[in-house]
Amino acid sequence: MGVNWTINDVRTVEKSPTSPARLQWKISEVLFNSSACRCKVESINPTTGEYRIVLQGTLDCVENGITSFNG
Repeated sequence: MGVNWTINDVRTVEKSPTSPARLQWKISEVLFNSSACRCKVESINPTTGEYRIVLQGTLDCVENGITSFNG
């Protein structure tokens, strides 16, 4: 994406409250900088609309022991 991205940036996804657009951007950054990823829907409550989704993957920078890179 043309910016210096580090493994520590993954933690920025947890910061709340945030807008849906900002969260989408942060999660996209994690996914675009991953060599493998998957998603699991853990739960959905049809009554309240509440959901829980878990993302799991491997960051490109971790595979080679590098903590930052230009992505």
